[in-house]
Amino acid sequence: MFTKWNLTGAAVAVAMAGMAQANPYEPYAGTTLVVNFPAHPHYDAAIEVLDQFTEETGIEVEVDQLEYLKMRERQTLELTKDEGDYDLIAYVVFSKADYVYADQLENLARFFMNPELADPNYDQSDLITGYVENIGVAGGSKGYLPGQLGSAFGVPFGAETSVLAYRKDIFEKHGITPPETYDELLEIACQIPELEPGMGGMASRAASGHQASHAFLLHLAPLGGRVFDDEWNPIINNEAGVQAANALKTIVDCGPEGGTTFGPAEAAAAFKQGQAAMFMDSIAFAAGFEDPSQSTVAGNVGYVMHPMGVQRASQTGGFGIGIPRNAPNKEAAFLLLQWLTSKQGDLAVAMEGGNPSRFSTYQNAELNAKFPYSATFGEALQYADPDWRPIIPVWGQINADIGTTMSQVLTEGLDPQEALDGVAERTRAIMEEAGYYSWQE
Repeated sequence: MFTKWNLTGAAVAVAMAGMAQANPYEPYAGTTLVVNFPAHPHYDAAIEVLDQFTEETGIEVEVDQLEYLKMRERQTLELTKDEGDYDLIAYVVFSKADYVYADQLENLARFFMNPELADPNYDQSDLITGYVENIGVAGGSKGYLPGQLGSAFGVPFGAETSVLAYRKDIFEKHGITPPETYDELLEIACQIPELEPGMGGMASRAASGHQASHAFLLHLAPLGGRVFDDEWNPIINNEAGVQAANALKTIVDCGPEGGTTFGPAEAAAAFKQGQAAMFMDSIAFAAGFEDPSQSTVAGNVGYVMHPMGVQRASQTGGFGIGIPRNAPNKEAAFLLLQWLTSKQGDLAVAMEGGNPSRFSTYQNAELNAKFPYSATFGEALQYADPDWRPIIPVWGQINADIGTTMSQVLTEGLDPQEALDGVAERTRAIMEEAGYYSWQE
């Protein structure tokens, strides 16, 4: 009896010692991480739950939160230092190509391979596929999509897709069914001003530059178009491209007054103030539409999937988080990245009004009770298109040209075919200079 008790006691002692060592956060307790986040509703929500992370892990977090363009400028400087100030950064999706190509983001493989850091219950398969492909992965197909040799350099956090918001009261008043197709969308967009004088059909981004390009590309993929074919030949000027340009022009022409100057915030404001019956853009705006302190249409907004052209293809965009190559506390930063994007963290942020990055979060009954529109958003994600715009290092130049040219279509009457022919020609020159045709005969 005594011997058995002694052995059992020893086993318990060993087990207790093992439990004492099993806290993966303990080696990093007392560490202070400095993170760089954008001024964005999702990151406002994330900041609300950081105290939970600190309480659970003992790791402190300081947030440097900046307006997006200022954040991008700061990161451009920080990422070139031998040792940076940031342990974790948020980056907008098209920065992925710039940062990975410049070797400024850590490949996350070695962290997920480390059993002392990687949570076995993290469940990568639950992360929304289109978001991971769009925001996190590089080195596979086309260099920016998944493939057999692709790898993750970030995890979606504040990612977005597109849906159509509409005025339920206006649609019910006139017996209008929410559009399923682009033909229906364009018909309703121009029908509304006749039925409701002074109200535009749909509020849209359209301002010269990135906003007009974004709006055009929003329609290009559903209508069957792409910027390039599989050999990097520009095909933006084919029939689908012209159709997308004409669709955008119809929407803006039938939209609220001043629409050619709208960025996303102005378009959302027009919808919130009752100046338009529809709004098709990111899911990130929904919380503002439902807030009666800032929206005159709160409670009267319905949500449906991005309408279908030749296919359903909603946008993918928004933000991800990654670890800079020059981060001073990489392992602790990974633990924060993992916690924020875990099932527990994702739900906590979503309950504060953030954008889920996981399928399971969108299926959560408590979330859908608090934010009823979440169910529609979860359904839309099965059509999220990670390739609706090319995430390549020269995209900034091409994107700016598309935006400037689309603005001329919208405001100066430039013929869409002529406009897109010019874009295709200039795009080919950019791609040739960058070496994309080096392997072609």
